[in-house]
Parts: sequence; structure tokens; C-alpha cells
Amino acid sequence: PERIHIQAIDICQEDATDRLLELIEEMGGMDLYLHCSGIGHQNYQLTPEIELRTLETNGTGFVRMVTAAFHYFAQQKKGHLAVISSIAGTKGLGAAPAYSATKRFQNTYIDALEQLAHIQKLPIRFTDIRPGFVATGLLNDGKHYPMLMHTEKVARHIVRALEKKKRIVVIDWRYRILVALWRLIPPFLWKRMTVRN
Repeated sequence: PERIHIQAIDICQEDATDRLLELIEEMGGMDLYLHCSGIGHQNYQLTPEIELRTLETNGTGFVRMVTAAFHYFAQQKKGHLAVISSIAGTKGLGAAPAYSATKRFQNTYIDALEQLAHIQKLPIRFTDIRPGFVATGLLNDGKHYPMLMHTEKVARHIVRALEKKKRIVVIDWRYRILVALWRLIPPFLWKRMTVRN
């Protein structure tokens, strides 16, 4: 118990970085920052409130926390910055526009931070973890999701990726194949496909 420290942080609030720094100080430092905060909804009606809330959490909140971690690691001259994004960032999904767009944003943002770290000669490592459907509260909406993965299995993949400091990890092999196939689909054909759940 003496090794566990807890801090409730709402990444959509401006004081979120202050809460993070308080936690880091309480722990006596930080070697790894794993960002796994996010929301997602199917939004066929394109309800603005849903899209904007998703953008605020997965976009603004993401940048707020990840840049705070980057600045901390830059001061320490070391660190490992990891994020859990999604395979949804591969293509724009009509069922969840803001979710897929913000996940693509996260992928690109981490690429940019890695390049920035290199430019500034900072020894910061980066890991972008891209799972498919995981049986968490995020998918607790009563819908059927194909290739649904158990949290324990996904957690093992995440820990292994972090230990090996892998750069990009798609979890699991079925989703690696799916993502590879998605990338081959030309835009004119993709828009005609019905991708649900």
C-alpha cells in the first residue's frame, strides 16, 4: 500500500496539470506516463454535444496532460511517454466521427512529440498503443462488438509493450490484420462500406 498513490484528475479541467504535478511530487518522481483517459460514442445523428465532449476529452484534455508529461520528462532529461489511442484512428468511422478523428489526432501528436524530442536531443521514449474493441465500460452500451477482447489479455499486451518500449503496438494479431486491410481500401470504396459497432 505504501507504493500506491492516487489522485483524481479531470483532464477537461484547467487545473488537471497541477493535480498531476502534485501526484508526481507525492510519488517522488515519474519514469513513465501512461495516458489512458478517453471517451467515445457512436453518434449517427451527429449530436453536437457528443462530438464536442469527445473532442474536449480526447483532444484538448489529451494535449493538456501529454504536454505536461513531456515538459516534466524534458526537465528530467529522461522518461517514457505512452498513450492508449485506438485502431479507430486508421480511418474515419461514420458511426463515431469525433472518436476516430481524435484518435488519429493522438497518433499524429505523438509522432510530432517524438520528432520534437529528437530535435531538442531529449532522451524521451514514446509508445502508441492501439487496441481494438476491449470489454470495458466504454463499450457498455448493450451493442454487439466483434472480436471483443478481455481486459486481462489486453493489459498483458500493454505491459509487455511498455517493458519493451515498443513505438507502436496494435493489439492483437486479428486487429493488426484488420488495420493492414483497412489501409488498403481506397477512399471512394471506404465511403460505401457500412462499418458498424
